[in-house]
Amino acid sequence: MAGVKDYVNTQVGDNRERIEHHVKEILKLIGENVEREGLLDTPARVTRMYEEIFSGYQVDPRDVLGVTFDEQHEELVIVKDITYYSQCEHHMAPFFGKVHIGYVPSGKIAGLSKFARLVDAITRRLQVQERITSEIADIMDEVLQPHGVMVVVEGEHLCMCARGVKKPGSKTVTSAVRGTFRSDAAQRAEFLSLLRQ
Repeated sequence: MAGVKDYVNTQVGDNRERIEHHVKEILKLIGENVEREGLLDTPARVTRMYEEIFSGYQVDPRDVLGVTFDEQHEELVIVKDITYYSQCEHHMAPFFGKVHIGYVPSGKIAGLSKFARLVDAITRRLQVQERITSEIADIMDEVLQPHGVMVVVEGEHLCMCARGVKKPGSKTVTSAVRGTFRSDAAQRAEFLSLLRQ
């Protein structure tokens, strides 16, 4: 199965000329000279970038977990430090960081690379960090039906670091817990302690 990074947003490709026209208009409206050498190909470059960074719209995240395997492992599994890049839906400014996923299987597991693909499918669209966190947990809960899932997402948001309050280096941390992670404080503590290693 191809990864999300292998996809492009065909909606963008189908509307290439219109998007390029509007990017050019925005450049004019902010006071740029669209005929200057450095900007001549910018509308086309922005459009090609949109095909890639919004490729998540071409994928159903539920399908990304793909084939699952019957396995009687019922102990904690953690995939941590999955890098993501997304675009804030409020300002269309980038935000990026790490996703950490822990789950306790109930007889069904997914290949480890599928978790990175799931993160890409969800983050390569206009997003908010809170929704990313919940969607990963909900989809894992739905598809794998584990005993429990816990997701922690760290993010640095340029809409906060480079504009507005201008606080570079500040990070946002969100979490979502499902199943046994909600009721078992020891299980949550185990997950969080392993993240620090």
